[in-house]
Amino acid sequence: MTFNWPITVYYEDTDAGGVVYHSNYLNFFERARTQWLKAMGVSQTTLLGDDIAFVVKHAELDFRQAARFEQDLIVESRIVLLKKASMVFHQQLIDESGTCYCDATVTVACISLSKMRPRAIPQNIVQEFNRAR
Repeated sequence: MTFNWPITVYYEDTDAGGVVYHSNYLNFFERARTQWLKAMGVSQTTLLGDDIAFVVKHAELDFRQAARFEQDLIVESRIVLLKKASMVFHQQLIDESGTCYCDATVTVACISLSKMRPRAIPQNIVQEFNRAR
């Protein structure tokens, strides 16, 4: 299963030429993962209160085509690997016709925020992601 999150490219996302600045693709992907958790009923504020955080461990991006100011696009996200304390997402920024602007593989680790050490992903989140797969 994939989770789709619509985005609009704002002026602040672009460089002087109206093209999305390369680091903003990471912001788009982060927002989509956050919205997926929210759609599952998971509050990151609650997780932080429970000393749980998700951090990006590794990201690999392939910039395929320039996204531009005022484009309406979709971040398509899916989990390709779910481990005890980490998960690997495949994410793409696409338009309605399926044209891919950026393709990413992002590894996210679950950590104890106070210890900055890996910890198991909470079982309720694992169950929700397993249902989505």
